[in-house]
Amino acid sequence: MSIATKANALWEYANPKKFLTTSERVQPYFWSAAILCLVVGLIWGFFLTPDDYRQGSTVKIIYLHVPSALMAINVWLMMMVTSLVWLVRRHHVSALAARAAAPIGVVMTMIALATGAIWGQPMWGTWWAWDPRLTSFLILFLFYLGYIALWEAIDNPDTAADLTSVLCLVGSVFAILSRYAVNFWNQGLHQGASIMRAAAVTGADTEEKVSNVFFYPLLLCIIGFVLLFVALLLYRTGTEIRARRIRALLARERVGA
Repeated sequence: MSIATKANALWEYANPKKFLTTSERVQPYFWSAAILCLVVGLIWGFFLTPDDYRQGSTVKIIYLHVPSALMAINVWLMMMVTSLVWLVRRHHVSALAARAAAPIGVVMTMIALATGAIWGQPMWGTWWAWDPRLTSFLILFLFYLGYIALWEAIDNPDTAADLTSVLCLVGSVFAILSRYAVNFWNQGLHQGASIMRAAAVTGADTEEKVSNVFFYPLLLCIIGFVLLFVALLLYRTGTEIRARRIRALLARERVGA
């Protein structure tokens, strides 16, 4: 199958009816897999792993903090892609998918900020610091709130989709900064990427990563968060499509009256 054929097959899901039919069929699998991964990953991580030799039991916040932080950033990047699709192709499902993803993203960002504060207090001696990554994450959170508010403030759905898409593209700068802030600036309390990274030690290249005893349940939690996001996105996008249909029918009735 050629790339063009695959692309055309993908665009078929821009049809709301086809999207609803397919999403309703696959949702139970995503819900089941998400619940299984999260239950196993969180129980494994919180109850079956040892305390860290430096951080003690507080290290176990990693099973909520890291997956939620990753999702907070990647949900916005997903919104950026669907917003671009709306601006270029004018497919309503893509605009509604971005709108559906925003509340999920704002909750993920809140979890990341809250767990980061809880983790940071015993490690840094403060609940908050104007660290580059923390600050850019806070700004990303405000962009989420602004995006949701802008959708609610505009009555015309196409105009709202246009303006929120532009806002999403601007906010993507902060999503990228949130991901790479530690690499851009050396100062700051927040550590760099530690799940897996290369480090030069005594002139030799070595690989530094989270110990496997923590890494495997963390990986399971990350997979669970991703699957949970997909399940919530499919459900919420379907809800947005139905709500749009209802508003269109009510508008027709008012015009007919």
